[in-house]
Order: sequence, then structure tokens, then C-alpha cells
Amino acid sequence: MKNPELNQVPKTSNRMGYNFRAKLEEHQVSLTPLSMGTLQVNVTRLCNQACHHCRVDASPQRTEQMDRRTVDRCLEILSLHESIKSLDITGGAPELNPHFDYFVVESRKLGKKVAVRHNLTVTLDGHPLTGEVKAYLPEFFARQQVEVIASMPYYEKDVVEEQRGADVFDKSIESLRLLNAQGYGREGTGLALNLVHNPSGTSLPAEQAVLEAHFRRELRSRYGVEFNSLYTMTNVPLKRFKEQLKRAGTYDEYMRTLGNAFNPAIAAAVMCRSLVSVDYSGRLYDCDINQVLDMQIAGKEPMTVFNLDHSVLMQRRIKVASHCFACTAGSGSG
Repeated sequence: MKNPELNQVPKTSNRMGYNFRAKLEEHQVSLTPLSMGTLQVNVTRLCNQACHHCRVDASPQRTEQMDRRTVDRCLEILSLHESIKSLDITGGAPELNPHFDYFVVESRKLGKKVAVRHNLTVTLDGHPLTGEVKAYLPEFFARQQVEVIASMPYYEKDVVEEQRGADVFDKSIESLRLLNAQGYGREGTGLALNLVHNPSGTSLPAEQAVLEAHFRRELRSRYGVEFNSLYTMTNVPLKRFKEQLKRAGTYDEYMRTLGNAFNPAIAAAVMCRSLVSVDYSGRLYDCDINQVLDMQIAGKEPMTVFNLDHSVLMQRRIKVASHCFACTAGSGSG
């Protein structure tokens, strides 16, 4: 069972309720864009899993896929803008997009750092539509020097499978071992394997360094698994998780928890200030959460990769709403 001390967070007032813009003004925090250092691209909503906390509502039933034309336009943007140092590929399970390998290889040719949001089980499970198994992924990631950001909510089987589904834990451990065998998570290889923890239910993540030490000790001693860093993520009250909160009658309580833990220092450093997010159709957003809510970036017209205007992006007003409290609670996310 979890140590209850790991869920303690500092408390601050929440007299602004769910109004995130008012909370920013109360603390004199500005969310003006700083750069376009990272292009985050959601290439599919298709996934071999259907996790309870998934904020984009990915599942084996989703069919949305980024086409080759849009992938090529993203590559053109990476080539044209030296300020974009990193490509962050996400989904769904991004590896299930038919152009995934091409996107990775061509981005690396451009000298960009590439990170992939990897659910671990996609390496071992068959494709939910075609049956194709992605067993080559650990070697492919290593050859392309991809940073692997892997979902691993906890180091105990029952906690993981309650959140992510039956058989997920054992497959995740096996996949981590395959990545370790390629050199991931091991000192001196330069192959970064970073895990992502998000808590179950309505608790907030523990302090990241403390939890990372727990994960490192337990995964190493129990399973012989190594990793580089642990990122803690706060569950965002959207889609399946929001529906779960509503059914349990705990949505308002959770929103109060997020608001009470608002951290101005974290708010000033949120990733939307240095990132632009792209959905499978090429539309632009301030972050992947805004994608879900269709809060699209717009100048004179809604902006896509095909009419991207860097000067407009750098002068835009970042769109916020109550879900933003999840990124600014306690020690933040990531």
C-alpha cells in the first residue's frame, strides 16, 4: 500500500474558486509565450489500452490518425524553425500511427531531440486493428536515440492494473527490461528512460524527488529495472476521469484540492509557455489538454500547421480554464 505521507501537499487559499485566470491575476502571474522550443504532436487517438485517467480519451476504438501530408508539414516546420529543438510525439499510442517510424527518423536527420510518450505495453500487444506486434521498438528507439517517456503509475501490480487494466503491469515490467537491455536507463549510454507516475483517484502526486527514490529502490530490488528520472503528473479532470469523479460525487472536492494547492512559481513555469501542441489533423493548441477541449490557437483565423505564423504564436494569449489547476497544483506536473 502507498505511504500516506507521499500524498501530502502544501496548502494555499482558493478563494477564487475554479476561475484560473482570476487565480493568475491574484498572484500576478503572466502566461505570455516565451518560445516555441518544443513541437508536441499527437499523431493518433488509437491506443491498445483505455486507461481510466487518460485525458485524451484514447482507446482501441479510436480511429483518428495523422496522415502523411500533415506529418511532412510538421517536418517542414521543424526544418524551418531552428528555435524548435525538440519533437514530443504523443497519442494514444503514437507507435500505432503508420507514419510513426518515418516521423522519428526524419526528425532525427534534422538534428532534433525526439521524445516519445510510450505506454510500454504496445511493444508486446498486437495492434488493436491489424494485430501487428511492435516488438522492434526498443531497438528502434535506441538506434534513433529517442528519449522514452514511459507510463508507470506505481511499482505495485494491483495499483497499476486498477488504473490501466488487467495484465498491464507484467507487460510493462517486461518492456522496461527490454529497454534496459538496449542500454536505456543505464549510466553512460545516453539513452534516457524516464517514467511517468500519476496517482490513483483524487490524491495529488508526492514530491517528485521523494517518489523517484521510492520507485528506483523498489523497481531495482524487485524487478531489476533501471530508469533515469521519474516525472509526476496530476490527474486532469477531463473525459473518463471527470466522469468517474462525477459518478462518485467527488468532482467539486477534487477541484477544491487542486485550487488549494495552486503554486504561483509552478504556474509561471508551465510548459505551454515554450511549447505548441498539434493534433492529428494539424490544428494548433497551447497544450494537449486544450486539444481535448477544442481550445484552438487562433489569429485572424484558427491556426494549423499549414498556416502557422510564428510571430502570431509569440504574441498570443494562452487559453486557460479550470483544468489548468491540475498543472499548477503542489509541485506541478512533469
